Amino acid sequence: MATTEIKTRLIPVPDWKDHHPWPPEGGLRHLVFYAATNGFNKVIRRIGRRVLIDEAAFFDWANSQGGAK
Repeated sequence: MATTEIKTRLIPVPDWKDHHPWPPEGGLRHLVFYAATNGFNKVIRRIGRRVLIDEAAFFDWANSQGGAK
């Protein structure tokens, strides 16, 4: 029986810049700090004190933010 499993990459905040140029680390930390009010809590995973960014969820969140068209 073959199953399709969706895999996502969890990236630590300090390592985000190694994979993507935007947002910078400071901007990402700002989003994490206000995660409860900006909906970013769907993007972060906390393991102990470590904050990881779910890469696929980040881009889903970014696309849902609207902005200039």
